[in-house]
Amino acid sequence: MAMDETMSFKVERDKNIKAREILKAVFEALEEKGYNPINQIVGYILSGDPTYITSHNNARNLIRQIERDELLEKMVKNYIGLDE
Repeated sequence: MAMDETMSFKVERDKNIKAREILKAVFEALEEKGYNPINQIVGYILSGDPTYITSHNNARNLIRQIERDELLEKMVKNYIGLDE
C-alpha cells in the first residue's frame, strides 16, 4: 500500500459482532436459569426494565451495553435480510 492511500475504518461490523455475542450470552444465561429467553428479551426491549434479564453470568450488565433501539434495529435488519 502506498503511503498516500487512505485507509478505511468501519466500526459498524464490530458493533454487530459485539451485539450478537452479547445477545447470545444473555440468551444462554436466561436458558440456564430456566427462563424463556425470547420472552424475557422481548420484555426487556419493550419495557426497558433490566429485571427481565437475569444477573446470572453478568447477563443483565451485558445487555445494558447495547442501546435497546440499536438492538431492535439490528434484529429487524437481520429478520428482513439486511444485516451487514
